[in-house]
Amino acid sequence: MPIPTPPLRPHHHHWPARLPRTITPPATSLWANLDISARRYPYKPALAFFGRTFSYAALHAAVEALAGWLVAQGVAPGDRVLLCLQNSPQLVIAHFAILRANAVVVPVNPMNRSEELQHYIRDPGARVAITSADLAAEFAAASEALPEAQRLAHLLVTRYLDAFDPDAEESDPVPAAWAPWLLADAALPRLADGVVHRWPDALGAALSPPVHIAGPGDLALLPYTSGTTGLPKGCMHTHASIMHNAVASTLWGNGSSENVTLAVAPMFHVTGMVSVMHAAIYMGATLVLMPRWDRDLAGRLISRWRVSHWTNIPTMVIDLLASPNFAQFDLSSLIYIGGGGAAMPQAVAQRLLEQFGLRYVEGYGLTETGGPSHSNPPDRPKQQCLGVPFLSTDARVVDPDTLQELRAGEAGEILIHGPQVFQGYWKQAGATAEAFVVRDGKRFFRSGDLGRVDEEGYFFMTDRLKRMINASGFKVWPAEVEALMFRHPAVAEACVIGARDAYRGETVKAVVVLRADWRGHISERELIDWCHAHMAAYKAPRLVQFVEALPKSGAGKVMWRALQEAEWANFEA
Repeated sequence: MPIPTPPLRPHHHHWPARLPRTITPPATSLWANLDISARRYPYKPALAFFGRTFSYAALHAAVEALAGWLVAQGVAPGDRVLLCLQNSPQLVIAHFAILRANAVVVPVNPMNRSEELQHYIRDPGARVAITSADLAAEFAAASEALPEAQRLAHLLVTRYLDAFDPDAEESDPVPAAWAPWLLADAALPRLADGVVHRWPDALGAALSPPVHIAGPGDLALLPYTSGTTGLPKGCMHTHASIMHNAVASTLWGNGSSENVTLAVAPMFHVTGMVSVMHAAIYMGATLVLMPRWDRDLAGRLISRWRVSHWTNIPTMVIDLLASPNFAQFDLSSLIYIGGGGAAMPQAVAQRLLEQFGLRYVEGYGLTETGGPSHSNPPDRPKQQCLGVPFLSTDARVVDPDTLQELRAGEAGEILIHGPQVFQGYWKQAGATAEAFVVRDGKRFFRSGDLGRVDEEGYFFMTDRLKRMINASGFKVWPAEVEALMFRHPAVAEACVIGARDAYRGETVKAVVVLRADWRGHISERELIDWCHAHMAAYKAPRLVQFVEALPKSGAGKVMWRALQEAEWANFEA
């Protein structure tokens, strides 16, 4: 059934004339997109990775083989499978193999450490995980720390080297800082009560999967997001919700099968996964894969592959433009550049426009919306703006207390309704109920972000209702960092806030009260180092301040907002 056209709102007066306001995505599973593209473009490059290319036919064959192996290990329809890899052919193969096996992808950030990984194994009830050689020991340790009934049964381990030959003449030079993990060939760990497998053995078994039965309404993706309290929550996305944004992203960015996309936005996050990977596979485009950010490698890849589309985090663009080798790079092939996660500085956006004729297209979305809920029209973007509600999407700004819609210019909470919005939080009925509100007969998601709408219907961020730190596009939830810090015996109390950072926008700061017997026996630097060893690098505080006491309300609650405002005031002073 076609999606009904929403009533005319101010931004529709500036809607791209080439686009409909709503779309009807394919009523198929996400796997069907790869299956169809492989039949249409069997010999076309699907993936490029350090000089090696994978055709659509080769990608399809690898996915079929891995799906067959997963089913042979007991993966059944609806089962959750952990996938923890940097951008690589293995990530794409494994992602689509899980879907081909009628199972559910649980993407995990490779920066997580064993203490954090325990939750990602336990909460979705995963029995199978796929990761890289440099992280296998972390998964094994996480699994062993769990009760026997909750442990992994199978751990599939790949070396990034399995996908390329660094000594091949056509291979791009590996950045020196990447060698310890990209070229890692660590010994396989022991998995308590389970079996560890090698990637080449799984694909080499050449097993065939059973018939594909997953449909649009079935669960496809379970990415995790944190919040103001408690552990990260799984966001339930169906094939349909992800399909919508894959198709919509293609249309919004003038996509076609001739696109060459630089895939450096992490594909374990929804933006890189949906607007980059799934959109490219849907249209039959070529993905040029970067496992992490390196400005000179990015410049060389854009130049060599004649990259046409690049979705990124603004800090990447800033870094590339600052490279001493920048004059050697050819960016003339770029026709679309945009992203989100942090505001693009106006001066940088202006340089892109004046020097390259590129309008930087900022967007906005959350894990709960499977990528964009808003984006700037590519032919009429506004700088430092979230954009307008995406295709088939209705968004409002309301008073957070009364939920009454506000007038243009007034700041309130952003509500989002659309086919890309998730179904709810995994095993969290209470949190799901709190996250939604019904207005005009529609179920709107409460974003927790404060924004305003201008007279033309463009949305702008003004503040956040929720405690959250945005460090170069990575969302850091203070409650989660605090919970991990309390595991250190020296920490009596901790309050995590955001600090200004010239490059990252924000960075993580912990204000800590030490236990009496530890005072004078641990330094701020030592506590920072401990945090980096026990949590993902982007979450770990880069600043620690020891204090005698934390400010508290009459009810005994830590007044985090007072500490945050004092931090901003000190910076501005």
